[in-house]
Amino acid sequence: MLLSLFLTFLKIGLFAYGGGYAMIPLIQHEMVTSSGWLAMSEFLKIITVAEMTPGPIAINLATFTGYKLAGFPGAVVSTIGVILPSFFIVLILTKVFL
Repeated sequence: MLLSLFLTFLKIGLFAYGGGYAMIPLIQHEMVTSSGWLAMSEFLKIITVAEMTPGPIAINLATFTGYKLAGFPGAVVSTIGVILPSFFIVLILTKVFL
């Protein structure tokens, strides 16, 4: 389960452009439609909590989704998965241009 969460959020973090709100349909597709890990009502509740808490909505959404599915380890793995692609892109661009 943890590996699946990590790979799913890694894919979302890698291919979603346009900010956190652009990631919501991708996360919904992966969590509700494709895998069936969450019901739509659960997903909507997670979006509500993610919007109320401070911080980027995409990271909050990944964290709360991971927590709902696999507890604290799921939250950590999902958060790392969604952040990792951006981190490496910025790291590579820094090495190239600085």
